[in-house]
Amino acid sequence: MNYKFEKAEKSTVKISITLDAAEWSAAQQDAYNKTKGKYALPGFRKGKVPMKVLENAYGKGLFFEDAINESFPKYYFEILEKEPSIEAVARPSLDVEKIGEDGVTLVATVAVKPEVKLGEYKGIKFEKVEYNVKDADVEDALKRLQERNSRLVAVEGRPAEKGDTVVIDYSGSVNGVKFEGGTAEKQNLELGSNSFIPGFEDQVVGMNVGEERDISVKFPEDYHAEDLKGKDAVFHIVLHEIKKKELPEITDEFIKDADGAESVEAYKAETKKRMQEANDRRADRELEDKIVKTITEKAETEIPDALVENQIDRMVQEMEYRLMYQGLRLEDYLKYAKMSMEDYRKGYEAQARELVKQQLVIEKIIETEKIEATDEDVEKKIEEDAKARDKSVEEYKKEVEGRTEYLKNEIVIGKLFDFLKSANTIE
Repeated sequence: MNYKFEKAEKSTVKISITLDAAEWSAAQQDAYNKTKGKYALPGFRKGKVPMKVLENAYGKGLFFEDAINESFPKYYFEILEKEPSIEAVARPSLDVEKIGEDGVTLVATVAVKPEVKLGEYKGIKFEKVEYNVKDADVEDALKRLQERNSRLVAVEGRPAEKGDTVVIDYSGSVNGVKFEGGTAEKQNLELGSNSFIPGFEDQVVGMNVGEERDISVKFPEDYHAEDLKGKDAVFHIVLHEIKKKELPEITDEFIKDADGAESVEAYKAETKKRMQEANDRRADRELEDKIVKTITEKAETEIPDALVENQIDRMVQEMEYRLMYQGLRLEDYLKYAKMSMEDYRKGYEAQARELVKQQLVIEKIIETEKIEATDEDVEKKIEEDAKARDKSVEEYKKEVEGRTEYLKNEIVIGKLFDFLKSANTIE
């Protein structure tokens, strides 16, 4: 097998592969051996027809296609191993330049990792925003803890107010005809939660226990049920109970039961620390995003369409997973949004192109600055992660077995951002 390669336009390489007569004959023989079981001719048992007889019956090129499909991957990957400068980033397209009994010449065109010309990525001034936790933030967290531990108690002697939870029967009709899903008994409804049709809850406010009332509402134009969109409706309401939320008193005992902290002050201190750590992580992420965006803008590179398509594939798949957790399918989502898959993918194109460029720039800096993860780095990370998860090192090692490359990548990215922060001025 002989081959040669040359760079083509837009970060692609053309690889020309030539098999001589003997190699081509052997490839066809291999194709015959793998496919002969499906052939049968008069006078021969199925799978026992000689190769020459089949070629005479169906033509000399009978096994050409199978021979190419069988031999090309073997030679292609052999070339990639020999030529590390060809960093393929997508599946190749294949053309047959010449074919006959005396041999074959195949031309593979493959997208490769493009050259990146780094711009300025050191000595730049960046501003880091700080998000400091205020006392009001901690008080809000305390109120949310109160809310989560509240209980509903019955109210007597007054009508329903906003914030109350009422227990009602309701029956809805449009033009005097009841509609599907418009009737319920002993339904809990928090007034002011806006969980029902606009105007519904406001008209329940003021009702007393045992009272019945007809209320008029209008379904929104974008309501999910086609037959109810924009329609006027009347609901007959029967109010059975009125309940109000009773919040627990904030005491050391309550905090111990609800959160496990020793006291109110201890809860506030721990909460403030936890919130500040989260804020600091947020500030770090924003700074890192700002650094990457800035140095990416200063760099120059071609972006192969194949890499963009691969990135879009990942983004679409992530969306499919998110929808799946909500019990939805992407096909149904697109149908509801009245959007084709092609248009949906186009919506990701600009973001995908930017992400691809960022990744290429990051990889170039890692290569230029010779940032790497040593075995000692991996051991240290495993020890730190095991401690954070309250597990023994040996136990955690079993969990991450086979994920060494993933851990190394995490370490390298961490070192990269440490380097970028130290090599630039952060104000």
